[in-house]
Amino acid sequence: MKKINLILLALTLVITVSCKKDKTAPETEKTVAETAKKVKVKLESKSGSNVTGNAVFTEEDGQIKFTAMISGLEQGTHAIHIHEKADCSSDDGKSTGGHWNPTGAPHGQWGSSAGYHKGDIGNLEADAEGHAMIMLKTDEWCIGCSDKNKDVLGKAIIVHAGTDDFTTQPTGAAGGRVSCGGIIK
Repeated sequence: MKKINLILLALTLVITVSCKKDKTAPETEKTVAETAKKVKVKLESKSGSNVTGNAVFTEEDGQIKFTAMISGLEQGTHAIHIHEKADCSSDDGKSTGGHWNPTGAPHGQWGSSAGYHKGDIGNLEADAEGHAMIMLKTDEWCIGCSDKNKDVLGKAIIVHAGTDDFTTQPTGAAGGRVSCGGIIK
């Protein structure tokens, strides 16, 4: 009888400890979720193209992780930039203005010591089916912060028909704007 009581007592302790751990797990997850900021962007076709996609900006611990998945592209290399305004109302995407360049730097390749716009994300490669993906992690952007030189909210993502040559000023000779998505909460 003592063995059964000991076993029951041990089981009760295990269940009690397990329940307490389960109760604290959501609190931990909630804390992590509260510190992360996320903005999802839907990219729509422009300039008579069929180019669409989705992008996500996730900010956590002072870092932004940017991921974009695009479809409907012609196979090959295409530029992707952040532009000044989250206005995708025009058919050609030009309502977004120029590249986002709050620091007045020359156009260039992301990370170049010669300089680059905050919106000079770079190029992505579309496969034979027209799909492309790009990922970038940086502390040079933020979501909804008070630093106008870093805040991506109110800007737009533009995918271009051509390749960014990283030298032609101020656009990189990237060609027409084939997809647009406003970065808004």
